[in-house]
Amino acid sequence: MENLNRKKVAILATNGFEESELREPKRALEEAGADVDIISLQSGEIKSWADGDWGKKYQVDKTLNEVTQDDYDALVLPGGVINPDLLRREEKAIDFVRSFFDHHKPVAAICHAPWLLAEAGVLKGREITSFSSIKTDIINAGANWRDEEVVVDSGLVTSRKPDDLPAFNSKLVEEVYEGKHEEQTV
Repeated sequence: MENLNRKKVAILATNGFEESELREPKRALEEAGADVDIISLQSGEIKSWADGDWGKKYQVDKTLNEVTQDDYDALVLPGGVINPDLLRREEKAIDFVRSFFDHHKPVAAICHAPWLLAEAGVLKGREITSFSSIKTDIINAGANWRDEEVVVDSGLVTSRKPDDLPAFNSKLVEEVYEGKHEEQTV
């Protein structure tokens, strides 16, 4: 496993994130030595979605008003349906996502989270995957959609669903370890 000591990773989420899609990447990154912050729109706690209902609450480490991409080496976007739909309505969240691409930093998005990538305008010509129900949205945003458990395109890691988490986490850790990718851009 790669050693991510001294690497800092942001996980951007709000209420309604798929619990396993935040919990498991966070655990994988921390086990590899990274420091991980949960970033959200407001301080306090955010509620997960698990098994078709509200799940466990997670403590927010910092709000979007307190951070910039300069504070982090990479960004993780968990899915769920509610979470990315709420975040894509917030210009500050979209600007935060886009800033990681502007600075060539790794970004990982799973399930419905690529909606945020579409909203940020960073998908044109990119190879990605997502949950199948948003395939048309992703294609309409200019991406080349593939039905694979994990797709990596110059620092952008995407997966379809919680079943893909082992492959997603492995590639996420690898891309964070590699660092900036010049082709990772808007």
